[in-house]
Amino acid sequence: MTEQTNSGRRRKVPFFLTGALVVLVLGGAGLGYASYKKLDHNIQGVDINAQLGTQRPVDVDDGSMDILVLGSDSRSGDNGAYGRDEGGARSDTAMVVHVHEGHKKASVVSIPRDTLITRPDCTDAHGAGVPGRNRAMFNTAYEVGGPACAVKTVEAMSGIRMDHYIEVDFTGFKEIVDELGGVGITTTRPIKDDDSHLDLAPGPHTLDGEQALGLVRTRKGVGDGSDLGRIQLQQAFIKALVEQVKGLGVLTDPAKLLGLADAVTRAITPDSELDSVQELTGFARGLSGIDAGSVHMVTLPVAYDRIDPNRVVPLERQSAQLWKALKDDLPVPASVTEDTAAGAAGGVVR
Repeated sequence: MTEQTNSGRRRKVPFFLTGALVVLVLGGAGLGYASYKKLDHNIQGVDINAQLGTQRPVDVDDGSMDILVLGSDSRSGDNGAYGRDEGGARSDTAMVVHVHEGHKKASVVSIPRDTLITRPDCTDAHGAGVPGRNRAMFNTAYEVGGPACAVKTVEAMSGIRMDHYIEVDFTGFKEIVDELGGVGITTTRPIKDDDSHLDLAPGPHTLDGEQALGLVRTRKGVGDGSDLGRIQLQQAFIKALVEQVKGLGVLTDPAKLLGLADAVTRAITPDSELDSVQELTGFARGLSGIDAGSVHMVTLPVAYDRIDPNRVVPLERQSAQLWKALKDDLPVPASVTEDTAAGAAGGVVR
């Protein structure tokens, strides 16, 4: 499979909202046997551990947890409405969620998809070997080797073992937002992007699923038009969504509860250790103490590449500080963001 540059529209938008949604929807009320059976059937897992084997970073048992939340831009099924599939799927959005000991706070690291990295040798889902490559874009790891290669690449970059893996797709993301009755945000500047069908004036908005999807996909509508700006919008929207989910009274409405549960379980693709309602519920309950104010979001510290300004490269000193802090289960130091490239969209959504 050949590597490709980023183009077209994206399929999957994975977010840290999953934990908050699942704990409310699956763990907070009694669903009947038939409902649990239906929800279990919705969940299709992927066995990351079997594909990666034992050549991985040490699994440190210090009470913390690391989750790779990832998405793909493949257009298939209902997602075909968002563009023509032009080849292999690539990871469009990637976040490493580090849940600190005690599970009361989390640090979330967004990895720009255009980051040039050294991709390790991988084995794809069919057992075929995929050679590594220098100066490969981060999102090609998923393209050439699937979820396991994406996990292996993140582990090689960070030196941190990922405990779990989760994806959420475009159609499922829209359905979740619509089931929630929309998500409230405030924009400080106009956002207009014909490609994502988004046109927001400054001021308060309640975004439906289609508008929310447009917001987290837009690049040209605000800021400098880069993926870094889009990440800033995504991070702001995630906080708004998590805060709204935590405050909803969905548990008093059985029909709404079941609708949300159905949407969530159809939207996500977890690793094989989270591929049942029971496992997801236990996982989500462990995250129930985290609210939006306890989530610290940063972007991998990068600079624009000197050879190709459309790509970025990790800043070695700051990146090393970032990964060491997470490995040691410490807060991310402010020095991590010194001299890093930014997307000029900070503060546009709150």
